Amino acid sequence: MDDFLLIEREGPILMVRMNRPDTHNALTEVPHMEEFGALCRSVRRDPSVKVIVLTGNGRSFCAGGNVKDMRDRLGMFAGTPYEIRDNYRNGIQTIPLALYEAEVPVIAAINGPAIGAGLDLACMCDIRIASDRARFAESFVRLGIVPGDGGAWLLQRVIGTPRATIMALTGETIDAATALDWGLVTDVVQPDKLETAALDMARRIAVNPSPAIRMTKRLLREAQHMRLDSLLEMSAAYQALAHYTDEHHDALAAFLDRAK
Repeated sequence: MDDFLLIEREGPILMVRMNRPDTHNALTEVPHMEEFGALCRSVRRDPSVKVIVLTGNGRSFCAGGNVKDMRDRLGMFAGTPYEIRDNYRNGIQTIPLALYEAEVPVIAAINGPAIGAGLDLACMCDIRIASDRARFAESFVRLGIVPGDGGAWLLQRVIGTPRATIMALTGETIDAATALDWGLVTDVVQPDKLETAALDMARRIAVNPSPAIRMTKRLLREAQHMRLDSLLEMSAAYQALAHYTDEHHDALAAFLDRAK
């Protein structure tokens, strides 16, 4: 079986495509989920990578869990309640942990529907750009289940508690224009321009020094739950590290040359 994640490289940018268009890139098989962790671990070891762009092959970004597997109690939905709990903990819940800890920014290029865990996957990314064909739903409640992959934590941090509450409790779908209005995505483009827009954003980030990109992402993540005084201490330590990087020295020299 081919890999779930197809990875291409453009200089410091990784283009990562979920490649199960026949299931709308559903997240059900544990080996597929483990690929996200493997990807993030490989990026941690490779400082030449600066940005990841994540998209889906086919008509959908990600349809979430495989509903047929839910019905048939297969894969991660098989077993006793205790076993299913562990299936979630050892399966799909490893994805938000991996992406949250990813060393570099992750841009979601949302080419089509992002439903249930697919929406939550988009929220795990740092930046979201959507095709005008994209649709979004926190749809778990409509299947009589709850967001088992961290969606209750993720979604409200992106669009705020009131709107996240509406999406989670109604399960209703919103279109790309509404997603833009609500701040779920930063831009909506025509389908044939989506990857160009995502790569343009990635290149705008990737022109900057790798250590600064990685430490800035970490500060942004930690700032979500740290006190200001704690974050200032962490910022001072990171700044001291940054001042001693070759990339900082090169950037200073280039800036001063331009200023002559």
